[in-house]
Parts: sequence; structure tokens; C-alpha cells
Amino acid sequence: MSEMKFGKVNTEGVRLNKYLSDGGFCSRREADRLIEAGKVFIDGKVAVMGQKVLEGQKVTVGSADAKKQITRQEELVLIALNKPVGIECTTDKSNPDNIVDFVDYKSRIFPVGRLDKNSEGLILLTNDGALSDKMMRGANYHEKEYVVTVDKPFDNSFIKKMGAGVPIKDEEHGIDTVTRKCHVEKISDNKFKIILTQGINRQIRRMCGYFGYNVIKLKRVRIMNIKLDKLPVGKWRMVTTHELKELRRLIDK
Repeated sequence: MSEMKFGKVNTEGVRLNKYLSDGGFCSRREADRLIEAGKVFIDGKVAVMGQKVLEGQKVTVGSADAKKQITRQEELVLIALNKPVGIECTTDKSNPDNIVDFVDYKSRIFPVGRLDKNSEGLILLTNDGALSDKMMRGANYHEKEYVVTVDKPFDNSFIKKMGAGVPIKDEEHGIDTVTRKCHVEKISDNKFKIILTQGINRQIRRMCGYFGYNVIKLKRVRIMNIKLDKLPVGKWRMVTTHELKELRRLIDK
């Protein structure tokens, strides 16, 4: 597929935590923790909080005798993929179904968030740790839209209850919770549209299961302002400059 360029990043005077994030190594918050712990080096010297990296300087992370060099990405990559069922949102190359090998992009990328193996639809991949970190913050109420087909017909009561909040266990954080209120709209007797603003693992399947329904098809069609539209299953495209500009506006609110 053709690639759309977003321009070069100026590496002169870049804050160290942003440098590490842009290199896809970690989030800015995690970078700050590494710097405070004395595990980040600039030209072999222990770095300090707030320090800037100048062009040509060497940045490494680790212990004094086992350091990993970090290279800041010179070009932002943001890919929209229509993920097929069976592909897993992992960078683990030992997994034969990992999403990175499926996309087979020429440089290092990783998925922004997840879409479970049995689901299909829109997933974004990037090399920008800071961008990914901002999009993943559930407190920011970023919208994700899905089309869901269940195993039997439902009535309007089901739609109202799904939208009002459903008690489920957040297994990732080990707590019982009630899902946020959300927009749910009936499409047919056993198909509906739902817009979520949080990212609990397998949330829609577990919400449906609470009311006795099994999901037989789940497709994500939108992440914030980026839409799946007519992108074929298994294909990907570069996010456009217009989409990227609007995405940045939304995540920086």
C-alpha cells in the first residue's frame, strides 16, 4: 500500500521522556520513573529529570553494564487495519497469529490497545508511544463504536439496560464495577450498534452475557474520528494527515 508521510521530527532539544516515548520504548510516565531510578543515560552519563537530548547524542536505558540504545523515530507511523478474526493484538513474535507479522510493516510498530482474537474491525498501529499512551487513557472518554450480532432476538428493554450500565467484574483490575452509560442503538432483531468510552477487557461480550446473550459477531467500525468505512478485512491504510490532526485535537482536550 502507498504510505503517507507526516514529516520529519526535529530532534534538537527534545525532552528526554518524550525522546523515549517517541522511540516506542515506553510511555512518558514510565520514562520519568526510569530517569528517577537512574536507569537512563545520555552519552554514557546518568540523565536527570527535565534533561533534553540534542541531535547526535546517544540515549541508553538499563544498568551500567547492560544498556539498550534507544533511537527516536524520525517519522510518525499510524496505520488503520481492518483486523480479521484469528489475529491477536500482540507484538510477541512467538505467537504465529501476532498482529505485527500480519501487517508486515517495514519498521517497528505496535497496536494501540486491543481487539480480541474472535473480533474483527478497526485497530490502530503506531510507532509513537506518546500518541498511544494518550489514546489509551480511559479517563479521557474516547469513543469506540462497534456493531454487534448476538445469538437470539432482543427487545427494547435489552437496549435500554445495556445503555444504562451493566455490573461486571473488571478482571484486569480485580474489582467489581458497573460499565459507563453508553449509546446503544438497535439495527435489527439481533444486531445493535454500541459506542463505548472505556476499555474493559471483552467488555461487550461480558455485558451481553450478563443478560443471557452470546456474541456471535463483533466488529469495531470507529475509533474516535477514524472510521473503518470500506476498508476490506485484512487490509490496512495509513491514517491521513486530516485524520491525524483531528485525532490530536481530540486527545489533547
